[in-house]
Amino acid sequence: MPEDLNSFIKAKALGIPTIKPDEKRAFLGNFRERVAMAVTVRQLHDPRITALLDSVLARYPEYRIYLNGRMNQDLITRYMQQAIAHDYPFTVMAQSGMRVQKPITADDFGWVLAHPTDKIARPILL
Repeated sequence: MPEDLNSFIKAKALGIPTIKPDEKRAFLGNFRERVAMAVTVRQLHDPRITALLDSVLARYPEYRIYLNGRMNQDLITRYMQQAIAHDYPFTVMAQSGMRVQKPITADDFGWVLAHPTDKIARPILL
């Protein structure tokens, strides 16, 4: 009984333990093995990336887009509209409640294409 009580207290005080939290934080809630393509915030500001992402979305309809909710709202809106235009499922990851709160940088991932449940055999680009 004391072991169960200790586990309960640790879970309530520290939160539920997760597997590879830094990896999941970097890839917007996904494990690296499920990520097909990840684009940094800096790359999303390049106007040429939109055409590349359009072609990728057309080729891989079974995946899901994850957008970093800490990005500039104009950037989020642009890529949400792209997903809607392709009738593609997407999620905006705000990551609220995380114990690590740091400002977003240009090298953080802003757009991630991942399979919700399965491992990707061959990533497109990382």
